[in-house]
Amino acid sequence: MAREYAKTHKEWEKPLTELEDNIAKLRELARRENDPIKRNDLNEKAARYQEQCDRFLNLMYRNLGDWEKVLIARAERRPYSLDYIQAISSGFIELDGDRLGFSDHAIIGGPALLEGRPVMIVGHQKGRNIQERQFRNFGMAKPEGYRKAIRLFEMAERFSMPVICLVDTPAADPGVESESRGISEAIAAAMLKMFELTVPSVAVVIGEGGSGGAIGIAVADRVLMQEYAVYSVIPPEGCAAILWRAPERAPEAAEALRVTAQSALEYGVIDGIIEEPPGAAHRDPISAAANLKEAILNALTELDGIGPETRKAARYEKFRQMGRFATLR
Repeated sequence: MAREYAKTHKEWEKPLTELEDNIAKLRELARRENDPIKRNDLNEKAARYQEQCDRFLNLMYRNLGDWEKVLIARAERRPYSLDYIQAISSGFIELDGDRLGFSDHAIIGGPALLEGRPVMIVGHQKGRNIQERQFRNFGMAKPEGYRKAIRLFEMAERFSMPVICLVDTPAADPGVESESRGISEAIAAAMLKMFELTVPSVAVVIGEGGSGGAIGIAVADRVLMQEYAVYSVIPPEGCAAILWRAPERAPEAAEALRVTAQSALEYGVIDGIIEEPPGAAHRDPISAAANLKEAILNALTELDGIGPETRKAARYEKFRQMGRFATLR
């Protein structure tokens, strides 16, 4: 019998959330209290609970397993691409359509200014509520999403704008319509276009980096991951269902898949990890955005010192070197 485990971030973080709710209630009672002595007692009690909460938070995040990091990457309040775009850039103009008659809302993109420098930003976008999630197809792009990305990559190349990609998807859309319209070809074409770019490119996995849906916009000169993001060829639940016919063994699959940023860096899949604030990005999105912006600017500064053709050749060689294999005799 598989052990019990939290299936969502909300379940996993429930004890901490309940403690925070109690602190908020105490502070609200203190605010409404007219008696100075009682108000002071309530504030002192809230302060003691806050100390306990901070210690509990540090303990939780100091002992994270791979599955817990998957849950954090999926947190409902975790910043999405549009949140980061608004926080780190200005003048963003979203462009839509693949110029072939289709529109996809799981991938967003357009030109923006990063510290006054024109850049092209492309990213996956999830939704906060059921209506937004349906509109965004839960962040799972269809072929037209990747063809839109190709159009934006070509525009960036034409106007010499660096490309910044924000990756956050469980996978590409697996539906019949996507298959009939060539989802595999669209992803492959997007990857090829990124390999051909002569402008600098930076990709950051900000949440879930799922399968081909992620790599379709992640073939960049510098590939970074936020500290609690995950990157995997398949979701842990899908892996467990295929291997053991037991989705409840997802925590075991997450550990075997080595989905974390630390594992990805160890195996050379990414080039760096972006630190998140205590309690992860969803608890302090402003600090998370500041760290993200600094990492992107540092990467662009480094890439600006490399010639276009040298940069292109290095990008190709980097991805060719990934993976470990043995020759059977």
